[in-house]
Amino acid sequence: MSKKTLLNSKDIEIILHRLACQLIENHNDFSNTVLIGLQPRGIYLANRLVDLLEKEYQVKNLKIGLLDITFYRDDFRRRDEPLVATATEMNFLVEHKNVVIIDDVLFSGRSIRAALTALESYGRPENIELLVLIDRRFSRHLPIQPNYRGRQVDAINEERVLVTWKETHKKDAVYIETK
Repeated sequence: MSKKTLLNSKDIEIILHRLACQLIENHNDFSNTVLIGLQPRGIYLANRLVDLLEKEYQVKNLKIGLLDITFYRDDFRRRDEPLVATATEMNFLVEHKNVVIIDDVLFSGRSIRAALTALESYGRPENIELLVLIDRRFSRHLPIQPNYRGRQVDAINEERVLVTWKETHKKDAVYIETK
């Protein structure tokens, strides 16, 4: 298995600043906006963006939620081993809010579809946007596209995009692995 570095920590830092600025342009003071990181891997990106928005850009009163979509996925019964859910942490409703769903990699679109279904339990948003670090644009099974993307990657199906965060792997990087 070969592994090629697509983004290093400096590249990711630059992308995070760009994404934060795009969010500020579209949501101003975030008074009617909530950010929702998808469990398990989207939460690292969501937390990084919130940290950046608060510390570097002085955005106040951001609302962030962490959403588990395990049992909303269309393939959760097709696995050999039982799935383990993570905690959903949403201490607000999304009723009439602008929601930004945040995930690390957009691949088939099925996780986002599951997130849309899971969000229904928290109200009816005014608007929903999607922010991803990596968009694998030629791998979509559903007509789902990001509003904000860090990098677009033309990886073929046998290639895997792996995002590592310093919180879990001691360094930020994005790799393409080939079998």
